[in-house]
Formats: sequence, structure tokens, C-alpha cells
Amino acid sequence: MPRTGPTWDPAQYLRHSGHRTRPFLDLLARLPEPDREDPEVVDLGCGAGNLTALLAARWPAARVTGLDSSPDMLERARREHAGPTPGGGRLDLAEADATTWRPTAPLDVLVSNAALQWVPGHADRFAEWTSALAPGGTFAFQVPANFGAPSHVLMREIAESPRYRPHLDGVLRHADAVLEPAAYLERLLALGLESDVWETTYLHVLKGPDPVLDWVKGTGLRPVLDALGTRPDLREDFLTTYREALRTAYPATERGTVLPFRRLFAVAHRPKETP
Repeated sequence: MPRTGPTWDPAQYLRHSGHRTRPFLDLLARLPEPDREDPEVVDLGCGAGNLTALLAARWPAARVTGLDSSPDMLERARREHAGPTPGGGRLDLAEADATTWRPTAPLDVLVSNAALQWVPGHADRFAEWTSALAPGGTFAFQVPANFGAPSHVLMREIAESPRYRPHLDGVLRHADAVLEPAAYLERLLALGLESDVWETTYLHVLKGPDPVLDWVKGTGLRPVLDALGTRPDLREDFLTTYREALRTAYPATERGTVLPFRRLFAVAHRPKETP
């Protein structure tokens, strides 16, 4: 994630790790095998490293590097996942800003999972990132595309009300934080990449009290929590108002609370060189 983004709480983010992992597994299932037995793999926006570890498990001989700008996320990732892998590879972590990062060596796989939505103009970086792909290399990403869902619409509406606007003006992302699938496909094809773009809406059944609020506390609500960090009174008032709105938008049932969540996926390959 970019340095200009919010602060992160690894424990809060991982509270819904089962649901958050599923899209990554769906993306991982569509990745082809690299040509090299010891591929160079980069996870851009690796967070707590739990998904980066799945890349190392998929390719045990790979040199996997997880990049993130959050010191808290990287600390947890290093503590739990960094080091040699059983197949002779290695998983390393490094601090990097996705808004300015550029590859320094040929890559066989470049993956970004649920991170590019925090990078303004991220599609403009595709040319630089994919220029580092080795022949036959793959660039793959997944981004949430639910900025028009009640969870985000209500958040923005409350933030724009007179009580909070002086503190939250310009803090939250809007619906254009990610492109539509066709726009991503057009960008990738224009770079000469063989590309597949699709979308999936997951219906997550969440448990516990106010689970949608608990979910967004780990992701989309982070900028609000940061901005109101020095005003605990306003912060609690915002959470109370937002909590009540979410309860109406996502009613709890005896079977849990259903959170529909739309995500966009892309897998793009650099063609192999002609012998």
C-alpha cells in the first residue's frame, strides 16, 4: 500500500482472514506455472504476509518478495512468514511505496491482491511494472469493486455531513478508486499482454455483532479512524451513526449477516519470445 494511505492494524485486518483469503485463492488458481524452476515472484501490497506465504507454498523454489509500506504489517509478516522455504527458495519482505515502486530485476510473477485501490492512478503504472516481466511472465491482481455498495456509500454520506465534513473532507475514496473491467482489459491489451479480466460478487455470511462494521474497520474505514484519531468524541459519534446505518443496510439474521462483495480480477501474460 502507498505511504500516503492509512495506518493498518494487522490483527483487525486478519479478523476476517478466511473471507479475505478466498479471492486470492481464486486468483492464484488462474496463475500459470513460470518457465523457471526458481522464479522471481513479487507480491505488491503484501500486508501481513499470510497470502504471500501461499505464493511461496505454490512455488517452493521461488524467490518471493513481499512489498508493503506499513511497518506494522511488515513486522508481522517478517515474524510469521519470512525466511527460507522447504523447496530451497526464500520469502523476503521489504518496505516499498506502490505509488513509486519500480521493479529492478526481471520478474516471472507480479501479484497484487486488494492493494491497488489505495494507489491513485494505479493503471498508469501498469506499463512500467509489466515492462519488467520476463518473456512468459505474469501480472495478476485483484481489487475490491464495491465502492458503490451501502457500506461505502453510507460511510461517505456520514463523512460529508456538516458535523464531520471539516475533519473528513477529501479523506475517503470514491467510486472511481478502481476502473471497470473493460477499462482494465483495454489497458492491458494495449500493452501487448494476453489478458483475462473478470469479476465475482461474493456473498460473505458474517457472524457476530455488527460484523460489517468490524469488517470495514480493517480496511475501508481506516482513513476515518486515522483522521478522527485526535477527536475520540467525534470518532465514537461517527461509529455510532455508521453502526446504526449498517444495521439497517445489512440486517442480521439467525444465520448471520450477508455482505455482498464485488471484486475484479485480471491475469495478464507477456508473450514468450519467438525462438
